[in-house]
Amino acid sequence: MPDKEDFKHLHLRSSAPRVDARVRRTKVALGEALVTLMEEKPFDSITVQDVLDRAHVSRATFYTHYSDKDDLLMTDAEEFFEMISNALSEHNDQSDRVFPVKEFFHHVSQMGAFVRALSTAGKVQDNWELARGQFARGIERRIAEIPRGQQVPVADRPAIAFAHAGALLSLLTWWIDRGMREKPEEMDQLFHRMVWTGLKKEE
Repeated sequence: MPDKEDFKHLHLRSSAPRVDARVRRTKVALGEALVTLMEEKPFDSITVQDVLDRAHVSRATFYTHYSDKDDLLMTDAEEFFEMISNALSEHNDQSDRVFPVKEFFHHVSQMGAFVRALSTAGKVQDNWELARGQFARGIERRIAEIPRGQQVPVADRPAIAFAHAGALLSLLTWWIDRGMREKPEEMDQLFHRMVWTGLKKEE
């Protein structure tokens, strides 16, 4: 099973424009510092200086990339959602999966304290809005590139992908609310049964 480090490496290998290695290390350090701090205390009580001290980054460097801690949080989230949404395509996955559900759900299960911190800070909905857009684009890309997706009319793909992105987030919320009882592999299978049952060709 992949862990946080695996996802970081996937991110670094993604198709996003190449970033200077020092800049990437700085951004990773800042993002990880904020996550760690959010697991320790309320988001509202965290200052930019707290993040800088934890990440060992200067104030000038921080403000070169971000306007405030909210900008750091949302930018880091969007980059992660983009990476996970494109992971199957970038790694030339040969399955019929349109989204790496088991990997994503496993990651969420390992980040329970952070997910709870997001909820307490009132940031979950903002994150899910970012996720839905990125997930929809990733699912649409997968539908277009795998043989099983060729049955889906091109004009319908954006709407179908957006609907499935919303369904995925609803499934994630249901899973979290139930205490993450089911294995991520089971949730992956469930999601893809939902996807492909709904996309069967009409007789």
